[in-house]
Amino acid sequence: MTHTLLSFDTKSLIKEYGDFNTKLIKGANALTEIDEIDVGTAAKELIYEEDKLKLYRYSRNDASTCRTPVLVVYALVNRQYMLDLQPDRSMIRNLLNLGLDVFIIDWGYPTKADMYLGLDDYINGYIDNCVDVVRKVSQCDKVNLMGICQGGTFSAIYSALNPNKIQNLVTLVAPIDFSTNEGLLFNWAKHLNIDALVDAYKIIPGDFLNGGFLMLMPFNLNIRKYVDMLDVMEDKDKLLNFLRMEKWIFDSPGQAGECMRQFIKDCYQENKLVKGELKVGDHLVNLGNITMPLLNIYASADHLVPPAATKPLNDLVGTEDKTLYEFKGGHIGVFVGGKSQKELAPAISKWLHERDHATVKAGVTTDDENPAAEGGEAAPKKSPRRKT
Repeated sequence: MTHTLLSFDTKSLIKEYGDFNTKLIKGANALTEIDEIDVGTAAKELIYEEDKLKLYRYSRNDASTCRTPVLVVYALVNRQYMLDLQPDRSMIRNLLNLGLDVFIIDWGYPTKADMYLGLDDYINGYIDNCVDVVRKVSQCDKVNLMGICQGGTFSAIYSALNPNKIQNLVTLVAPIDFSTNEGLLFNWAKHLNIDALVDAYKIIPGDFLNGGFLMLMPFNLNIRKYVDMLDVMEDKDKLLNFLRMEKWIFDSPGQAGECMRQFIKDCYQENKLVKGELKVGDHLVNLGNITMPLLNIYASADHLVPPAATKPLNDLVGTEDKTLYEFKGGHIGVFVGGKSQKELAPAISKWLHERDHATVKAGVTTDDENPAAEGGEAAPKKSPRRKT
């Protein structure tokens, strides 16, 4: 008696092989028709520059219905155009269509000239300057600050140090309590020899960081997504969607060494922000000084910033008007998922409109008098302090 361990349907195998080759040919043809992988295409105007930083104001066809402007602070890792990846999946466009006046910081690409920039330079320097420019341009004494991921951590710190300039604070998937061990990133960072890394590289290469992020989910992020791509590559639009995401993933700026050193040591390894021990420049950060309304958004399936790192912010702030919002999805889905476009942007807009109590002044002044530049735009202030 014989037993057949494996049996093959020859006709099915031949058909499957033929279908696979057909997909490859159509995919190759679709690739040749793609001239450019366009991202971040929502119309915007450059209103301020400082070192590598650029501050943009998104264009509107009509007046905003929310008087207080929104300044978006993205993370230093990766690029802010994730929020406007493609026209049909753009949080920025949705916020504009819902009546908000939106500004965004583009951090640019640090070089070795920026190796000594620290948290003080980014938060008390760059962000503070941008807040003042937005206040002056919009003629409002306060702004709505919306921070994304690490940018949310920076925004919380800035709001605690400058509550008089912030009307409302919105944080999205922002790490605050670094004591959790739920995510691999948090475990790795706690044991990272950041001194050796910074001393060796000065500017931490974006490719080095990308390698670490990809290893958080090695099969899904290094193999499975490229296998799945074969199912969409014959469709030009779907292929473009995939390529836009790939462009964003691998468009990773380097990180200023001193800022990275302090962020890893003081936050990931010593959790000073939650303990009330974090110093940014000469200022001790007390999250209890966040007295403006807070909307804190976390993603339930976030593998980069687990909910346990985000949710504690609501227990640490001084405001009574605080909302904890759960988005059922992952870290990236918060910004580009189809559900996010229908749910999250409208929720943010509604929350901000309900708390829009802007005080409009004819001549809002900043900490340093900053005469308007030609064309009525705010003139740059001095660059942040640098260590030498």
